[in-house]
Amino acid sequence: MGTISPPVCRNMSDLVPLAQYSIAIWIYEVYKDMSRMFAPNTGNKALLKFTRSGQGYPLILQHGYFGGAQMWQAQIDHFKSRYDVIAPNLAGFGDSSELVAPESIPESAQQIFDLLDSLGVERFYLLGHSMGGMVVQQMATMQKERIEKLVCYGTGPVGVLPDRFETLDQSRERLAIDGLEATAKRIAATWFVEGENAKGFSVCENVGKKATMQAALASLTAWEKWNGCSRLPMISCPTLVLWGDRDRSYGWRQPESLWHGISDSYLAVMPGCAHNAHMEKPALFNMIVDDFLSD
Repeated sequence: MGTISPPVCRNMSDLVPLAQYSIAIWIYEVYKDMSRMFAPNTGNKALLKFTRSGQGYPLILQHGYFGGAQMWQAQIDHFKSRYDVIAPNLAGFGDSSELVAPESIPESAQQIFDLLDSLGVERFYLLGHSMGGMVVQQMATMQKERIEKLVCYGTGPVGVLPDRFETLDQSRERLAIDGLEATAKRIAATWFVEGENAKGFSVCENVGKKATMQAALASLTAWEKWNGCSRLPMISCPTLVLWGDRDRSYGWRQPESLWHGISDSYLAVMPGCAHNAHMEKPALFNMIVDDFLSD
């Protein structure tokens, strides 16, 4: 975990922000210690909460950071006539906010497998967005025989997100100084070309309020520890790489690495869309995914 550089105190007027900074870092350290203290027990099989609708072949929709199943409503409505659509809430987010979030991507992947096992779902189509995209990449190398087709959407194989609108340490700093709700709202605005004026922004804002500080910090740690580049050749199922060309979370290098690193992969770029392209242009998004799954 990186360090946060303190502000420089040059005169008396700087003392107040310096004091605020010191308090924020103390809060950050407390939450970090709590995250470790209450790390998930591997023997605890408390299952993720989920939304399920429709009938047919299983289609799993996995959200990302500060997300939840509610963000997939347009996709659930579209696909439920032909698929058994299951949208899990990651631990510490959405309706799974009472669960402690793991500090590793493989643990999050295993929690989804545990949920699907409990539902009797053996083989399925799998779509993951953002951090959820990291999780589904991991799933595709853990039990690859269960995944018939994979969609890596608005994601990449490098967990530290080198082209992100802010560094992971900056997100930690803003969580400590601004608080959870303000940080979730600010980050959600970057997911849309129109920011807070976007049609889907209020949904994201409300879903983000359900997240816990423990999950917000644990997820950043999980990203930092994870790199899927060396495992891309292990992904053998047909894979769609889907990306919005104005995504501020994942620069072009990330989907490009997936496209070149996964042997049986296809690329689709949605023009004029940011990180949450599925909410900005749902009809186009659904058509692209539909075409890939039905091919």
